[in-house]
Amino acid sequence: MAILSALGTEVFIPIAAVIGIAFAVVQWALVARVKLTPASPASKNGYNDSLIEEEEGLNDHNVVVRCEEIQRAISEGATSFLFTEYQYVGVFMSIFAVVIFLFLGSVEGFSTKSQPCTYSKDKYCKPALFNALFSTASFLLGAITSLVSGFLGMKIATYANARTTLEARKGVGKAFITAFRSGAVMGFLLASSGLVVLYITINVFKLYYGDDWEGLFESITGYGLGGSSMALFGRVGGGIYTKAADVGADLVGKVERNIPEDDPRNPAVIADNVGDNVGDIAGMGSDLFGSYAESSCAALVVASISSFGINHDFTGMCYPLLVSSVGIIVCLITTLFATDFFEIKAVKEIEPALKKQLIISTALMTVGIAIISWLALPAKFTIFNFGAQKEVTNWGLFFCVAIGLWAGLIIGFVTEYYTSNAYSPVQDVADSCRTGAATNVIFGLALGYKSVIIPIFAIAVSIYVSFSIAAMYGIAVAALGMLSTIATGLAIDAYGPISDNAGGIAEMAGMSHRIRERTDALDAAGNTTAAIGKGFAIGSAALVSLALFGAFVSRAGVKVVDVLSPKVFIGLIVGAMLPYWFSAMTMKSVGSAALKMVEEVRRQFNTIPGLMEGTAKPDYATCVKISTDASIKEMIPPGALVMLTPLIVGTLFGVETLSGVLAGALVSGVQIAISASNTGGAWDNAKKYIEAGASEHARTLGPKGSDCHKAAVIGDTIGDPLKDTSGPSLNILIKLMAVESLVFAPFFATHGGLLFKYL
Repeated sequence: MAILSALGTEVFIPIAAVIGIAFAVVQWALVARVKLTPASPASKNGYNDSLIEEEEGLNDHNVVVRCEEIQRAISEGATSFLFTEYQYVGVFMSIFAVVIFLFLGSVEGFSTKSQPCTYSKDKYCKPALFNALFSTASFLLGAITSLVSGFLGMKIATYANARTTLEARKGVGKAFITAFRSGAVMGFLLASSGLVVLYITINVFKLYYGDDWEGLFESITGYGLGGSSMALFGRVGGGIYTKAADVGADLVGKVERNIPEDDPRNPAVIADNVGDNVGDIAGMGSDLFGSYAESSCAALVVASISSFGINHDFTGMCYPLLVSSVGIIVCLITTLFATDFFEIKAVKEIEPALKKQLIISTALMTVGIAIISWLALPAKFTIFNFGAQKEVTNWGLFFCVAIGLWAGLIIGFVTEYYTSNAYSPVQDVADSCRTGAATNVIFGLALGYKSVIIPIFAIAVSIYVSFSIAAMYGIAVAALGMLSTIATGLAIDAYGPISDNAGGIAEMAGMSHRIRERTDALDAAGNTTAAIGKGFAIGSAALVSLALFGAFVSRAGVKVVDVLSPKVFIGLIVGAMLPYWFSAMTMKSVGSAALKMVEEVRRQFNTIPGLMEGTAKPDYATCVKISTDASIKEMIPPGALVMLTPLIVGTLFGVETLSGVLAGALVSGVQIAISASNTGGAWDNAKKYIEAGASEHARTLGPKGSDCHKAAVIGDTIGDPLKDTSGPSLNILIKLMAVESLVFAPFFATHGGLLFKYL
């Protein structure tokens, strides 16, 4: 028996979630102390810090007013886009909820009689009709939680961007703390709300299901499906929005007109800053929430048909949720190291401070996992392994979670090596700009392909070790281990777009060059950490997808996936093609949206008198509308491809072909996602390396506006849709297809393979 009682589990999980939410509220209150109103000479913005403007004798209160106006414009643009997107997504959500109910309800002809359990034929489980009803309810809950997570993240980011700009007047340390605290608000709100909603859902469903834990946790998988389906539309729609604006602003502004980034004369500049929030904040928040929900659901499904479920061991069953609860406490302590225990005093300390967050959280979490494994798990138990029960020890399961956690750190540091301009790979890409954009593109692509090697080995080792110890449950908890420090990961990730917006606001408000240098330094570090966040998301997606794949194969009754079988092989080759098809759709969407944006920006520069001289204001609203309309229209086909593929393949070709499709998509999708994200990140930081001119080598490549810099801008422009649209969306593709297949597995097993039945 476990040391931690069922009552202790029931108390600890919600308390950890409440602590996380309370901590987020405290961090938000601290950020709110920075006022977006001109300070009186006595109060100095609520603190006793001197401002750069005072030192230089330029204390212009109009700067603060302009910051507030720009922040409001960005916030309104982001809110307007998300409401428009959510209207379309809401229609999809309603239709798909009906599909889930009809497909799963038809498994037993909408019967209201108890059925023999799938894995224990001597026992009776709840009727298929009610499984369909509860699966639909959990899908809607997951979808709503995902949408709310993304929306809250966006509101927090748009609230904090101008405040970060104003704090940069006091020093880089103050600005860093404001940006990081704002990111922490999002991280802790999302991690805690995801945990508490899932926990409440399980307990409410248990009132109906009683001892039928097999049916209970099968219906809970809808939660992961809802979270990921919303994340797909958020990532694709937000990614198209932000990159259409970014590409349009860069190509006309920086390359053609030779004006600085985020120059207020550029008509696309507000749309670009809005895009950072709807793509990199709202989309990324929904994405990582989806990963968390799916890894939890995969572990719970496998555990429900193992000794935990058979013996009704509530504490053992909740082990995945306990790991996430410990993660919230660990991340809370880790955050204090960045905001309270140590103070950043120089630009060069920013990136190391963010890296320390990853190291400290991983080290503390290892101890936390060891303690919770000892308290919550019996010394020995059995785990379901493709029709048999495999004996596992509590320390074996600790190693599974720990290896996923440390594999995540390795992927993070490899990603940093290939995307940070502090290391030779990005410096080589910057150097290749000497001979033009073509060589820059060649070097960047080579870097992206090479950056795949070590992360894939790390994923492969963690899969082998965790599967050897605890079968598919081991892989599911390894994925959970990688995501256990999600609050810190999200804080670091959200910090990047907040800092990017802060720099844009400083430029548009006409602040001094010294303030822009500070915000640029925050942004450059944020670029690298955003790439690290994407690395975590992709690595965890690979593990989550494999765990879901194992659960699907078991639930669908596939004895073995034989690659030499024609049914499986055609699935494999089609599945491996899907990430390419999906990437083609998203890249072309960005291209066509960017084309409209470039034409509009050119039109305004050519037709508005005084725009280049700064005496006339551009029409920002038209550019915001172009991005909004294009992203809403263009996000539907890629979303439909991902959502319909499992339904069509499973219904027409059956579970064997679908298992091949899932395996093929997983293998090719992970490779393309890593290389796309890292290539784009490297091109972005190569451009920033030249712009900053911080080293002798960088100064020989610059300055801004030189041919070398223009070649770097073109590389960055090509990389934008790779790193912010296609790459991050691919990890959702592989997870979403796997979880959708698991949810519909009862239908596919009963009615699937229509074509092969009649051929």
